[in-house]
Amino acid sequence: MKTLLIILSVLSSFLTNLETKTLQSDFTITVSEEVNAPMNYPGKITMHGRNFLLTMFGIEAAYDGKTLYMYSGDVDELTLSNPTEQELLEANPFLYAKALVNVCNITERTLNNGEQTLITLTPKDQSIGINRFTLRVRNSDLMPMQVELKEGKKSTILKLNNAKFVSDPKNYVIKPEASTYINDMRF
Repeated sequence: MKTLLIILSVLSSFLTNLETKTLQSDFTITVSEEVNAPMNYPGKITMHGRNFLLTMFGIEAAYDGKTLYMYSGDVDELTLSNPTEQELLEANPFLYAKALVNVCNITERTLNNGEQTLITLTPKDQSIGINRFTLRVRNSDLMPMQVELKEGKKSTILKLNNAKFVSDPKNYVIKPEASTYINDMRF
């Protein structure tokens, strides 16, 4: 095991990388509980720091740093809201990792002959709701590969496929068509 200072340096470098670069990836989320069969959900994401564009379950979501846009093509409706910090953490697991750093014990393990690093954050106080947050990173470019969140009997795994850093392609907003119903819930 490396010292905590070095581990925080690797984790800090990874999180800084995500703040300064734009990540684009297809993904699969697998949710499993001890009593149920795992459920898989595919999607696509582009993220830069706190901002993101997400497509999943036939819904497009975007966050521009202030407003959360949720568009459902099934009903041609765009909902605008000011998300809470908790809602943002749930939408972006990398923000969750950043929030956990100060309240967790952190361990690191090198895998695949040094090609990957597995960083595990275990809350010092289990009352915060999670048992473990595990992040797998490719060492050559600090590319996230997989995140696992363990909460009681429930495990959620986010596996990134074809992840790459790209130039920032767009504004993080969803612009409605003239016929789209707009449900503005901002306050």
